[in-house]
Amino acid sequence: MDVLSEANRRENAGENIIHMEVGQPATPAPRAARERVAEAMAKDRLGYTEALGLPALRERIARHLKERYGVDAGPERVIVTAGSSAGFVLTFLAILDHGEAFGLPSPGYPCYRQILKALGFQAHLIETGDQGRWMPGAADVRALSRSGAAGLLLASPSNPTGTMANGTRLKELAEACEHEKLWLVSDEIYHGLEYDIAAETALAYSDAAIVVNSFSKYFSMTGWRVGWLVVPEALTRTIERLAQNLYIAPPTVSQIAALGAFDGIDELEEIKDRYARSRALLLDELPRAGLSKILPADGAFYLYADVSHLTDDSAAFAKAMLHDIGIAATPGIDFDPDRGRSYLRLCYAGAEAEMREAARRITAWLKAR
Repeated sequence: MDVLSEANRRENAGENIIHMEVGQPATPAPRAARERVAEAMAKDRLGYTEALGLPALRERIARHLKERYGVDAGPERVIVTAGSSAGFVLTFLAILDHGEAFGLPSPGYPCYRQILKALGFQAHLIETGDQGRWMPGAADVRALSRSGAAGLLLASPSNPTGTMANGTRLKELAEACEHEKLWLVSDEIYHGLEYDIAAETALAYSDAAIVVNSFSKYFSMTGWRVGWLVVPEALTRTIERLAQNLYIAPPTVSQIAALGAFDGIDELEEIKDRYARSRALLLDELPRAGLSKILPADGAFYLYADVSHLTDDSAAFAKAMLHDIGIAATPGIDFDPDRGRSYLRLCYAGAEAEMREAARRITAWLKAR
């Protein structure tokens, strides 16, 4: 079932649907970003930029890395992309040969494996579990090497689980990848959205790591389609040639908005505080409703709930929840084809009042089942 399509159909028919299935902020781009665009539209041509992105934006992203993580990665290593999706396409094409496999933790964002498949590569799924906070370990890297895979993709915080590679885990993974001569691709799109412990960048532990990030999540700019890569300098020219042929350049207006977004941090932190309150609410209320098998998410805006005591078909469960109480959620099979029938992902990026109402509806519904 396409939950989003069915939820939209019901909403258009006048039903009061609460969207907990869409992984995007309910807020617009920060005011500073929109003001920068308005100014540019009034006086600039807004033609093509360089394929690697506006030099000013590349420099600002490099400065952001220094300010946030204390990492020195010069603008020559920064590549602006048409969202993180284009970043993954460019990365895989730059580092993989046709038919090669790449390691993906499971559960994980489904587009990883679909992008690999579409480009003629293979996804090597790594089964993770809640005891390891849904994160792979160094032993998984060694197993990848033995299998002939070319590298590991790590998302921390993760979609759908919201968990992170805490403690020494990221350092161990980076060192294992270097030792085994595997690529490490670090999806850091949810950085900035952490609640107890700050997320670390793979760049802190490896100059060979490739970082993929975006203005979509923390910066609340999903529809603007602008992101960035940080790559070893030796890859820059390869990716530049690919970007020139595939995309010409990232959207100019979106790059200008991204420059402005860095001036909207106070507003973005207020939005993050709303997520934190919704997270706390759901982690308090959902166990009382019977959804007690949820790891407290370290970051992002997702909860990955074990519903195996309620169903062996999370897609049917999500469909029933949408039909009965107007709550749209994502079945786990989207993220884990093998074990996802026992899980449900809930997104709390919506308005606080909606999240409170969602908790009320779910509680009443489960108690009545």
